[in-house]
Amino acid sequence: MSRWVAALRLVGVGFFIGGSIMLGVLAGLWLDNKFGTNWLWLPGLILGIMVTFYGVYRMLLPLVSDRQDKENG
Repeated sequence: MSRWVAALRLVGVGFFIGGSIMLGVLAGLWLDNKFGTNWLWLPGLILGIMVTFYGVYRMLLPLVSDRQDKENG
């Protein structure tokens, strides 16, 4: 994998992190406005963080395995 591809993948990871967390908080705020509460942003934040961890793991797994293959072979 070329360096440019790896760099663009890492930039995509950064956008994914920000977007996932922001989407979770915004969904929680939307639910807060819909139901008249003021605490649903917190589960949205937690869900966004959980999605972020899983997504980043899945996105970086090919980079790590590709690097290990180069070191071993």
